Amino acid sequence: MAYAGEMPQHLPLDELSTVIARIQGLLLTEEKVGTAVSLLAQAAKDSVPGTIGAGVSLLDSRGRRTSSGYTDRVVEQADAAQYRHGEGPCLTAWAAETPVLVQDLHDDSRWPLWRDSVRDLPVRSVVSAPLIAGKETLGAIKLYAATPSAYDAGSVRLLQLFAAPAATLLSHIQGTEAPHKMTEALRTSLHSRDVINRACGVLMERRGTTHQAALQQLMNQARQERTTLLNVSESILAGTPASGI
Repeated sequence: MAYAGEMPQHLPLDELSTVIARIQGLLLTEEKVGTAVSLLAQAAKDSVPGTIGAGVSLLDSRGRRTSSGYTDRVVEQADAAQYRHGEGPCLTAWAAETPVLVQDLHDDSRWPLWRDSVRDLPVRSVVSAPLIAGKETLGAIKLYAATPSAYDAGSVRLLQLFAAPAATLLSHIQGTEAPHKMTEALRTSLHSRDVINRACGVLMERRGTTHQAALQQLMNQARQERTTLLNVSESILAGTPASGI
């Protein structure tokens, strides 16, 4: 198995299948989401070389945690900073429904508040992928490494392969805490990626900014106004932008 600095990281398909089967066996015996996400975080850490910590977060329509699990204290601290500032790779992966790769956090300008708040932590590389089950985005899974360039495109593909069955399994866990018991409003918000992307396009044209910056503006506004990304995006498209945008 290759490590950072050697060949691109790839987990053999038979080994990946074994990991997923083990997760499935564990999760199907669990009724508590908190326990399930903790099991997933540990399995993710064990599956990707160079990882010092992993975490799984389930999020609501405003990017707030509804449940989370992490393997190490550094993950808890780095994640807490993301939710405190309302920005970071995990929140972006969830909101954009696409993987996020950070090869060297010290040189990455996408989330300045989060980057500065975790500068003293042993976090240099990050990869995060959304947890998508059907048409529902439940949250995100993320890996942290202490060295730059610890992850590459192969790591992204591996985490995506890992996240897909994990999200499906999470969505089928029974019990009152099960993430598939979402409100209709949340389902509507999560199904509206096209609306959000078009709103980002409007902001990009209006302000000459990047898609990343536009998405962050929408997320910040939704957080401030205690509403959803969908509502803020619809306001932009209607020509009546929410305050601050």
